Amino acid sequence: MDEAQMDRVGTVRPKAVLPEAGEDAGQGERATGRPSWADWLTTTDHKRIGTMYLVSAFVFFVVGGVLALLMRAELARPGLQIMSNEQFNQAFTMHGSIMLLMFAMPLFTGFANWIMPLQIGAPDVAFPRLNMLAFWLFLFGSSIAAFGFFTPD
Repeated sequence: MDEAQMDRVGTVRPKAVLPEAGEDAGQGERATGRPSWADWLTTTDHKRIGTMYLVSAFVFFVVGGVLALLMRAELARPGLQIMSNEQFNQAFTMHGSIMLLMFAMPLFTGFANWIMPLQIGAPDVAFPRLNMLAFWLFLFGSSIAAFGFFTPD
């Protein structure tokens, strides 16, 4: 039984076929020759989507952290140093919104995308294209909301 292996209940399962030494394992570029960044932009793989959620959550964490540092710098001394009262209130609101909605939630979603299918033994999530669409809608909406703060009045 060299072509297949039999498990305990008698089911015959084929052996995994591994690429030969020096042979391309199919990672990096598709058969169409597109670069690997296009694979990341159009992926439906739950691990890649989870990674993109985690990376975008970290980016928004940095943006929210910069707002927190600006607020702390404003509060370092009495009076107005960096921002007006209105700008401080806007920074406070944006900091809270970014940290809750654009950092904490996608952090949870990223780990859930990465870990949950592996825990239950599923090959992928139930609706992988909807999962991809949800990420891109999150990124588009969050970017508009976050960077709208930095536009002039």
